[in-house]
Amino acid sequence: MSGFYHVNIPQLPPDPLFGIKASLAKDTRENKVDLGIGAYRDDHGKPWILPSVKLAEDLLHHSADYNHEYLPISGLKKFTEEAAKVILGEESSAIKEDRVVSIQSLSGTGSLHLAGTFINKFYRKKDDASFRAVVYVSDPTWSNHMQIFSSCGLATTKYPYWNDATKQLKIDQYVQAIEQAPKGSVFLLHATAHNPTGMDPKPEEWKRILKAISDNGHLPLFDCAYQGFTTGSLAKDAWALRHAIDSGDYHFPGILVCQSFAKNCGMYGERVGAFHVVLPEHDDALNSAILSQLSKIVRSEISNPPGYGAKVVSLILTTPQLKKQWERDLITMSSRIMGMRKQLVVELQRLGTPGSWNHITEQKGMFSYTGLTPSQTEKLAHDYAIYMSKNGRASIAGLNPGNVKYVAKAIDDVIRSEL
Repeated sequence: MSGFYHVNIPQLPPDPLFGIKASLAKDTRENKVDLGIGAYRDDHGKPWILPSVKLAEDLLHHSADYNHEYLPISGLKKFTEEAAKVILGEESSAIKEDRVVSIQSLSGTGSLHLAGTFINKFYRKKDDASFRAVVYVSDPTWSNHMQIFSSCGLATTKYPYWNDATKQLKIDQYVQAIEQAPKGSVFLLHATAHNPTGMDPKPEEWKRILKAISDNGHLPLFDCAYQGFTTGSLAKDAWALRHAIDSGDYHFPGILVCQSFAKNCGMYGERVGAFHVVLPEHDDALNSAILSQLSKIVRSEISNPPGYGAKVVSLILTTPQLKKQWERDLITMSSRIMGMRKQLVVELQRLGTPGSWNHITEQKGMFSYTGLTPSQTEKLAHDYAIYMSKNGRASIAGLNPGNVKYVAKAIDDVIRSEL
């Protein structure tokens, strides 16, 4: 008899990050600290609605044509056009030459899913109909990357990235992996604020990476979840992607860009994002065909994208005073996180905590790959109500002046307890 049976529907473990959030919610201790979920918090540990977002929401709510009607399948055009300028630059050669196809997505995750589905359906070799590209992701990477691509029917493998002993990039092994990968592979690149390590390639390292990808005919896929969150500068945080497109030094079969406004606008639950296909040359027919196929994917999966967040972000991007306020908000958030990195290291050094901790200030963005072991993170949660990923990834945004000394002392205690 047909039906749904436990024998062929195995129970899966909770999502690692949302499992941490669930454990934290059950913890009744007043001194608990959330260093797990990657969401910005203010100096009091509270969610922060950006002033630019508040102003945009007020404008939107008082607009004469404010409504909750459906957006087009491809999304709010004003939003996708401005989003492309944010990530590629106002003077982007690709935009000027009409080589960019953009569509709205469900934040970064939805954009990655669009990318994966698009690659699986249409990324081919002219002389090999059976070709299916493998997606290379960094070791380590964001835990959701592999299951997103797997759900799209793509195979994934890892390239060397993080040296746990030195807390630095394995740049030589990284480039070697690119050179040895089958021609036409897809390389997932974190545009800025690498998740989970917080360690980005330096400009000269980026040039080596991009040259190897170009020389070997690979397709670069940029995941841009933290633009403006690393340095406070939209341009600086998009340097690698813009260099790949505008320098003229490389030849790619295209560049795919997955863009999120969850972090840099603090609009996590509104799921505001975009997916961009940057083509090597202008082709009206190809532009139109790509948009039609992306629209079909969106229509079959979500019908059409959500409107509220896109309308808010488009107001920020098209209203000069709001955009200036947003740029100030980015500096506020990135500066606070950088300050917390420094304070944590200062406290660990003051305590004489065994080990070297300078990597925490060398890393960038929301996360730090602290070097703490699974047993140490488990002890932090059990004994001190401090929650972070088992691999030692800490969301620095969860630190504030009221808890940083407590966290440093707890880290010191758990490390010394294992000596």
